[in-house]
Amino acid sequence: MSFFERMTASAETVEKRLNEILSEKSPNGAVILTDAMGYSLLGGGKRLRAYLAFEFCELCGRTPEGALDYAAALEMIHAFSLIHDDLPSMDNDDMRRGKPSCHKAFGEATALLAGDSLALDAFGVICNSAYCSPHQNEKAVILLSRCSGSKGMCSGQQHDLSGEGKSLDIPELTRLVDLKTGALFSCACMLGCIAANAPESAVNAAERFGLLCGRAFQITDDLLDINSTPQELGKSIGKDIEQQKSTFVSLLGAEKAQSYAKECICEAKQLLNTFENSDSRQRLAEFCDYILIRKK
Repeated sequence: MSFFERMTASAETVEKRLNEILSEKSPNGAVILTDAMGYSLLGGGKRLRAYLAFEFCELCGRTPEGALDYAAALEMIHAFSLIHDDLPSMDNDDMRRGKPSCHKAFGEATALLAGDSLALDAFGVICNSAYCSPHQNEKAVILLSRCSGSKGMCSGQQHDLSGEGKSLDIPELTRLVDLKTGALFSCACMLGCIAANAPESAVNAAERFGLLCGRAFQITDDLLDINSTPQELGKSIGKDIEQQKSTFVSLLGAEKAQSYAKECICEAKQLLNTFENSDSRQRLAEFCDYILIRKK
């Protein structure tokens, strides 16, 4: 199976599981909350984090379905972050994935609750996963909490807010990107390893791989924010310039930023050589290349 075929299949698999998770919920009259959660969670996105969890699970010797609930929880956390990022108090974006942002469709209060619910429910999905042992689920919960909370993604968002109107240096910006973007990429890779009971050396390599891919992904995002259109991206453009945010592109220039992204991808590919040669390893190398050429 090729990289694009596997990515499509992974997205379909996790989409089905997410539909099941939402249908299991008892709204107790709060139907609008479940609708808002589904509006932002389902039917959109490339499911890259889920893909990484599946692929690293197979890379480490287990069928990818072993990471299914971990992949679903990752996508729930990602959806929560997008809902909150779009709020007027954060990035104030009216579009997401080619349609009105959650707060534009359901109001700010419901959007806030939808994001909160997705984040909190994600940990229940992992705890109740029948695909892995209770010990694996415990490790997965601790990891997802670290990578998404005040030591990970949320901290990155705070750094991003605090950096508006300031000129960050490269180490500061790298730290911001590693937290805001790289943390969930790393988490996805490591969760796949945990699902496969991989050794610590594999988990460490997966963590570094995710951080490097996150940096390259963010640089590509920054370039698209300048060179693309809202119709092509499915979201607003020019927000970084408008909010006077430091990016690798603004600090290094487009050419040097793109060169740095290629360096990150080169190192990420080298890390894959620490794993046994397999179809998964080849697909992950193609995933690295895809990060640099994606158009949205």
